[in-house]
Amino acid sequence: MIQSPLALVAAIAGVVVLALWLERRRVPGLWKLGATLLAIAIGGVLSNTGLVPPASPIYQAITGPVTDLAIVWLLLAVNLADLRKAGGAMLVAFGIAVAGTALGAFAGAFLFGNAVGDETWKLAGALTGTYSGGSLNFTAVSRAVDMSDALFVGATAADNVVTGLWLAACVVLPRWIGRYYPAPASSEAVPPGPATDHSSQDSSPDDDESAHPLFAGASVSTHQVAILVAAGFAIVIASRAVAAITPGINPVLWLTTLALAAGHVMPSGAKRGALQLGNLALLFFFVVIGIYSRIAEVLAVGVQVLFYALFVVAVHGVLLFLAGRFLRVDIGTLCVASQASVGGPGSALAVAVAGGWRSLILPGILVGLLGYALGTYAGMGIAGALRGFGF
Repeated sequence: MIQSPLALVAAIAGVVVLALWLERRRVPGLWKLGATLLAIAIGGVLSNTGLVPPASPIYQAITGPVTDLAIVWLLLAVNLADLRKAGGAMLVAFGIAVAGTALGAFAGAFLFGNAVGDETWKLAGALTGTYSGGSLNFTAVSRAVDMSDALFVGATAADNVVTGLWLAACVVLPRWIGRYYPAPASSEAVPPGPATDHSSQDSSPDDDESAHPLFAGASVSTHQVAILVAAGFAIVIASRAVAAITPGINPVLWLTTLALAAGHVMPSGAKRGALQLGNLALLFFFVVIGIYSRIAEVLAVGVQVLFYALFVVAVHGVLLFLAGRFLRVDIGTLCVASQASVGGPGSALAVAVAGGWRSLILPGILVGLLGYALGTYAGMGIAGALRGFGF
């Protein structure tokens, strides 16, 4: 068993590298799982085979400050001022998509509450967060409500399955129901490219991230990395200081708010590389979650979590596409907005590319980043409301 703290850090870092490599190299049967689920699975193998200890101060550091830094770095990339470029139709569609997610999570608690148990309100909040902008919000809300490790892993697995299914649905739906909606403004073909965020379909292993619209111009210098590290620690420390004097407000909300505020005052050049750093730090968190997981506990979570996640996305989809039909929003905008909500900016990009909607690439990415900003608030709101109902 690995006992040395330094060796544990090296092992966790090695798992992150392996997860990314398996995702990018199209290893049969593995790469489609995505780096997130691979990191959790490999971490679980290390733990359940006794290669790493079940508890360590290293794990606490990663699930605490390191994860806080991941949230900060990802949110620094959000600039709400850019939303004017997204256009009114995309913003309206995204708003309806998020409302559908919240409605589905809230209603689902009454349907699945008995099966899920005492953590129903926590799961509802996490599902609201993740289907309002991506895995960043899932992680933030889950930590804020102190979700059990077994439920976190089970919900993550269900989330990946549902997100993948819905991504595929949004690719084929225009062929099935597109005739009932206005045509997208642009159906110009675009070269295929990777999508990098939430789901198991979120990256293409053969492409270079530097050519990706989400990471364009992301080459960073040592000075820029130093700025991001310093800013990240400063925001984490400041959020904890503010939370200490406002005990009625969850610290994660302060972390989110301060990171968003900092992202709007920092020069854009100083924020370059923030997405990469954030995604990397988040993978360390997922490895530790895998280590914390025991197979028996994960299996005990049961299939009800998958059904709950399916129900949330089903309500989201029905509300969005019915409202879109009534408001005469084109099918491309609806599909891209839905993926920005359910899967994040990378999934929105993937659907825009698959549909050949070049004009929707930037709007999709922008509202996906808006989901990063809003998802944690939405998730905490639904969790708090359901807790008030006695869940």
